[in-house]
Amino acid sequence: MNCKTRTLALFIGVLAAWGGKATAQQVTGTLGSPSATSTIPGNQLPAPSPAFGGTIKNDALQSKPWWAPRVVPPKSAPNVLLIITDDAGFGVPSTFGGVIPTPAMDRIANEGLRYNRVFSTALCSPTRAALITGRNHHSAGFGVISEQSTGFPGYNSIIARDKATIGRMLKDNGYSTAWFGKDHNVPAFAASQVGPFDQWPIGMGFEYFYGFIGGDANQWQPNLFRNTTQIFPFQGKEGQWNLVTAMADDAIDYMTRMHQTDPSKPLFIKYAPGATHAPHHPTKEWVEKIRAMKLFDDGYEKLRERIFANQKRLGVIPPDTKLAPWPDKMLTPWDKLTADEKKLFIRQVEIFAAYAAYSDHEIGRVIQHFQDLGRLDNTLVIYINGDNGTSAEGGPLGTPNEVAFFNGLNKLPAEVQLKWYDVWGTEMTYNHMSAGWSWAFDTPFSWFKQNASALGGINQNMVVSWPARMKDKGALRQQFVHVIDVVPTILEAAGLKAPTIVDGIKQKPIEGTSFLYTFDAGNFNAPERHKTQYFEMMGQWALYDDGWFLSTKVNRAPWEAFGPANPNPLNKQVLELYNLNEDFSQTQDLAAQYPAKVKAMKAKFIAEAKKHQVFPMDASVAARIVAPRPNITAGRSEFVYTRPMIGLPQGDSPLLLNTSYTVTADIEVPANGAEGMILTSGGRFGGYGFYLLKGKPVWLWNLVDLERLKWEGAYALPPGRHTIEFDFKYDGLGAGTLAFNDFSGVGRPGVGTLKVDGKVVDTKPMPRTLPMILQWDESFDIGSDTLTGVNDADYKPPFALTAKLNKLSVKLDRPQLSPADIQRLQAAMKAKD
Repeated sequence: MNCKTRTLALFIGVLAAWGGKATAQQVTGTLGSPSATSTIPGNQLPAPSPAFGGTIKNDALQSKPWWAPRVVPPKSAPNVLLIITDDAGFGVPSTFGGVIPTPAMDRIANEGLRYNRVFSTALCSPTRAALITGRNHHSAGFGVISEQSTGFPGYNSIIARDKATIGRMLKDNGYSTAWFGKDHNVPAFAASQVGPFDQWPIGMGFEYFYGFIGGDANQWQPNLFRNTTQIFPFQGKEGQWNLVTAMADDAIDYMTRMHQTDPSKPLFIKYAPGATHAPHHPTKEWVEKIRAMKLFDDGYEKLRERIFANQKRLGVIPPDTKLAPWPDKMLTPWDKLTADEKKLFIRQVEIFAAYAAYSDHEIGRVIQHFQDLGRLDNTLVIYINGDNGTSAEGGPLGTPNEVAFFNGLNKLPAEVQLKWYDVWGTEMTYNHMSAGWSWAFDTPFSWFKQNASALGGINQNMVVSWPARMKDKGALRQQFVHVIDVVPTILEAAGLKAPTIVDGIKQKPIEGTSFLYTFDAGNFNAPERHKTQYFEMMGQWALYDDGWFLSTKVNRAPWEAFGPANPNPLNKQVLELYNLNEDFSQTQDLAAQYPAKVKAMKAKFIAEAKKHQVFPMDASVAARIVAPRPNITAGRSEFVYTRPMIGLPQGDSPLLLNTSYTVTADIEVPANGAEGMILTSGGRFGGYGFYLLKGKPVWLWNLVDLERLKWEGAYALPPGRHTIEFDFKYDGLGAGTLAFNDFSGVGRPGVGTLKVDGKVVDTKPMPRTLPMILQWDESFDIGSDTLTGVNDADYKPPFALTAKLNKLSVKLDRPQLSPADIQRLQAAMKAKD
């Protein structure tokens, strides 16, 4: 066999091992040499190892080595920068008529295409699960955010192994893959250091991760991770360090390292800043820039009108688009507000706008670095504005502390909030703005994030560029696109196919449709290929079908999360029908004119819902936050710790809400006395602390930064061994009532008692308790306090314990419903139906 024949035989052997066809693969170099590369068919990931192609004799000198070719994507495969911002409606960016300057988004629009019919799921992690898997959010287990997950396939917040992510697909085809910023797809019950880490970025095909786990984060002091290790680069840099800049810096550093190491290897980067999800945390520089522009002094209705006019002028909405009336029964018109409210609201929105502008600026730095590396020409940039509509979770009045909203406090008077006026947006607030601004930022649509049946909750916008491919620069595309369409688009752009088997597991089909066809100038007005799409979020649902839109009438504002839920969300609804081909902004209800179409589309929605794991449908919101989950505390009532530790997340730590509990610390005080944190969970915006303050034992509850209740010993502990105990007797039925659509068991009062060496040193009632959640981006820490403290007046973190900790125990005595309680709750629930 001559050399040429042997090489061909080896090539065919490699193809056979990889299950491919000769015409489908690209090989460079001589097979068997260290420099050889090859594409793979991609139907099976990872690709099977090819058979050894060398020769093996008894000695090495008579043998011939052979290296398997290095896997690479097709030669034309682009770099991919996938950007998704947070909680931003259609009218936020200047690119689509907004007043907030977004030059980075403008740049991509001018170099590529604008899309005005891009759809999300109406909520954070559901959209993000759909985005990275190419499957609908219920199909991917994310019918709601992980913090609301329940034990049903469509709602368990687990991306199953038969739904590999785009990161995994690209990595196994030869890409470098990285994820920066927000990751809201780690189950809340799998976020601790015991793992498992298969649902973290590094377990889903992303080789590098720099960001935070969960729905949001304090941008000044975030719960920040590099891969799976928590890091604290902001320590000692108070007011000088911000994650928005830091993640851009880290992305640029990563890109540079990858490029310098192997310039030929394409990059895939998912870039997901926390902006503009609350808390809104821009730097002072950006606040001053926006304030000087005086964009909001005439109020939210005028802002809405101005954005609407800009959108028509830019041509990003049809010229006949209508604007629905202002919802003055829900959101007080600007001219009816008090002077204090106007002052406060303007401050709130300037901070939000500064946050959006700041984030876009840092995104621009990342885009520019692709150009600086000489890579931008062959980089596919997909920049999606918002994973849902603008958030209204601050309520009509806004809030200095979003943790308060999630505990049912969303109507703080303006005069109370003005206490935080001068520090709004700094590390002293977990701030959100008035929902009036949120409504305006969703122009030309109505409603907000969470509202899956209203375009204000789901109709995003997007810009896409690929200089080497796109010729129709600056143009508009109006075809229907959903976030599930991004994965197949990236695959098609890279010349890859979705795998059928990953790690030996047969894969579920991709449910999205590639929109690569829209990149061609000749297809600017081509028929859309994604024809039908269902929507559902917390009992509000809709169906898009070839331009028609069947939707449930919005029956709950996002801040109305604590009442009884609709027990029959499929049928106990008012249905509306819109022809979006002629009514861009969903303003003309045609249901009465086309009852047969309403009936047919509802039947089609039910079929889609069954297909994609939407059932059982659940309209509850806050109640699901405290639903039982399979975390490491499930089934346990006693927890023992013998050494300091930090970083145990809320979803994996003992929960002291809606229960009786006893916390006992066995410590040894040295000769010179002791102070420091024994146990804390939460932080400045909600939580508790058990600590020694100038030697005195203290238990403190921080009730969402509005009130602090303290139990304290009268004297400093003398040197020696001591037992300190805090015992709390809860006076309520507990979270079990929520299973009956009843909130009466949560947030109830109780009595706390602090003991030292068996003797009571302080006891007092606690008239109210937190019903739902502590500050979720802060952890359960023993022996010191990470990030923010629960009481700035007493100490500053880390406040390390200087006594020796021998043992810390936490015992829970959760309330149990009696048969009589259950009978009463069942009767009450039935009466509400």
